Amino acid sequence: MPAIQQYLGTGRRKTSTARVFLRPNGRGEIVINDRPLDQYFPNETARSAVRQPLLAAEMADKFDVFISARGGGFTGQAGAARLGIARALCEFNAELRGKLKEMGLLTRDPRAHERKKYGQKGARKRFQFSKR
Repeated sequence: MPAIQQYLGTGRRKTSTARVFLRPNGRGEIVINDRPLDQYFPNETARSAVRQPLLAAEMADKFDVFISARGGGFTGQAGAARLGIARALCEFNAELRGKLKEMGLLTRDPRAHERKKYGQKGARKRFQFSKR
């Protein structure tokens, strides 16, 4: 039995991690954690973020995309999937790198949740100060 040809890309955003498997000669299906894209992400913003690298490379209907996402929420998982798809496309064809990089799709977003500090209400917020 021949091995399945696929391209792997890993994306991270906030506390989310997404492993992306691009399979060529597909019908444009995007499946995340065994659920279709439209069922997995509740809002259109997250769905369009996941599709963005494929549309930029003009290969939306040439691949089947299988994503395994863990951690974080919908926004983080969508951002992680976006980066993973972009990286997998670069693995498929290195000539796409320039176009994807120009659109900022290969940049790992470093912003993350800041931890709560002791003696404070949150990361930045303090308890109300009383002089008397």
